[in-house]
Amino acid sequence: MAKTLNEWARDIHQNAVEHGWWDEPRSFGDIVALCHSELSEALEEYRNGKPMIYGCCGHCDKETQCEVDGKPEHSCKPEGIATEMVDCLIRILDWCGKEGVDVEAVLAQKHEYNRTRPYRHGGKAL
Repeated sequence: MAKTLNEWARDIHQNAVEHGWWDEPRSFGDIVALCHSELSEALEEYRNGKPMIYGCCGHCDKETQCEVDGKPEHSCKPEGIATEMVDCLIRILDWCGKEGVDVEAVLAQKHEYNRTRPYRHGGKAL
């Protein structure tokens, strides 16, 4: 059975804690800035014409050396637009895990609300 979003949030946060990313307190502004940096990296991948996923794509074993732009990667690290977008999701789920946010409940509530909104509500171009 697939993990729920709440399980992902708990696992992602636990991994971040175990790797020292919460040894020092982070402000909410820090979290937003880190999310923004991941989105900026996704935009740069797009602007550079990179694919959604490249490098080892997460499909090799940890014993294999992957080639990314001709440079061997020791960590078998996937790269690309989708990877950077997911990095932002990981940052958000890490924060949700720390704060004990019920991601699934908030997502369901917000999605149900959005379904009631008029077509292109707000009259904005984007």
